[in-house]
Amino acid sequence: MGVVVGDQVFPLDSSVYPDMTSFLSAGSEALAEAEKIDRGESQTHTKHRLSDVTLLPPVTRPGKIIAVGLNYRDHAIETKQDIPTVPIIFAKFPSSINGPDAPVVLPKDDPQGDYEAELAVVIGRKAKGVSEAEALNCVAGYMPLNDVSARRWQFADKQWVRGKSCDTFCPTGPWLTTRDAVPDPHALSIRMRVNGNVVQDSNTSNLIFRIPALVAFISAAITLEPGDIIATGTPNGVGVFRKPPVFLKSGDLMEVEIEGLGVLRNRVVESA
Repeated sequence: MGVVVGDQVFPLDSSVYPDMTSFLSAGSEALAEAEKIDRGESQTHTKHRLSDVTLLPPVTRPGKIIAVGLNYRDHAIETKQDIPTVPIIFAKFPSSINGPDAPVVLPKDDPQGDYEAELAVVIGRKAKGVSEAEALNCVAGYMPLNDVSARRWQFADKQWVRGKSCDTFCPTGPWLTTRDAVPDPHALSIRMRVNGNVVQDSNTSNLIFRIPALVAFISAAITLEPGDIIATGTPNGVGVFRKPPVFLKSGDLMEVEIEGLGVLRNRVVESA
């Protein structure tokens, strides 16, 4: 665990905060410690250059990854499906978590790998049955996420979990940006580039169901806990609905860029 300030990383005490979940569970005390480092008020002198460290997924083992389908109007239209009237949620298993600059491995039995740029919401405190008015108080922060999908399995199974949960299919990062540093999470440009070409280009203002509505909807049934991730959906431009379809291949470089949250890069490789 560490705090990124410019091009430097200031480590936090690993005996106290071994991972993001323990940091978030510590609540306001941990956040205050990180804020002191960010403001240059901490007495710690240990630091590393960002270029010298290997970044892991910000949340290495979330308890839950809850994804939202068809949550951009233009994406629902490109799939030729009705605009949802309630959120469509599904699960990505935590074993699919992947980090920045780590390879995304295409399974041998599904050659239809696809990308999906998404804004991820990380839960900061336990939330059960919260109202929309209370919902953002339960959010720790935000990060880019790539909801990589094995389309053949996704559509053949008639439900999405296997095709969405392949190993390495949930890259996140490069870091968690805290809620206070994002004035409006519903006003962020979001893009996906593949090999430098922009293939998705939208804004989180186009979300059908915004973050407070999603947190309230999910927490009505499912207790959200620190470190849980909500993937809020992808805009139009995914490969499977292009004409003709365009699927990922070994060597492709995917880049999710969300305004103010950094760039998440991952290269595609074939299964050994």
